[in-house]
Amino acid sequence: MNRWFPIETKRLLLREFRADDEQDIHAYASDPEVVRLMIWGPNTPETTKAFLAGVLKEQERWPRPAVGLAIELKKERRVIGGIDLRVKDEKNRAADVGYVLARAHWGRGYMVEAARAILDAAFRQIGLHRVWATCDPRNRASYRVMEKLGMRREAHFRKDVMEKGEWRDTYLYAILAEEWLRTGRSGSEDETKGHQRDRRARDSGSHI
Repeated sequence: MNRWFPIETKRLLLREFRADDEQDIHAYASDPEVVRLMIWGPNTPETTKAFLAGVLKEQERWPRPAVGLAIELKKERRVIGGIDLRVKDEKNRAADVGYVLARAHWGRGYMVEAARAILDAAFRQIGLHRVWATCDPRNRASYRVMEKLGMRREAHFRKDVMEKGEWRDTYLYAILAEEWLRTGRSGSEDETKGHQRDRRARDSGSHI
């Protein structure tokens, strides 16, 4: 399989992580409010350093079933979050997506923009059949992203995971390739260019 990333959208560049991203990563990964409903964090400097070292090592492999990309805000040339696409069932062409965004950039549509580009690549370039995502039901911002992408809520699991000292519920959302392609959820060419750096000779499993 050819590399389907990096992906450029109107405001973002979704690319592999670099060693000099450490400070930007730690800024959101150490924020208690950002990670309050995540299964990880808040990070210590050592945790972030170890995470990035592992990611950089993993990026040397290709192909690989899980791809984690930095979300770079083009106008500031800084990383404001991360997004993953992880193939969990190769036979049935199914994967899940996960994401995280720095608090200073909430409410501006960046995550919908990033996730839309990832789903479009998942269905149009990789040829996946189904993509799902999960979140804590209290994380309204996360499941609103899923709903804006046309994903449907397929399940509400009651107290299915023990995280950070408490039993938590889980929402599961999903979308099929046929639904994505039929509804045109990929957005306009203006909103999501979707070019890849390798085409232009330029530039979990898990997100942190």
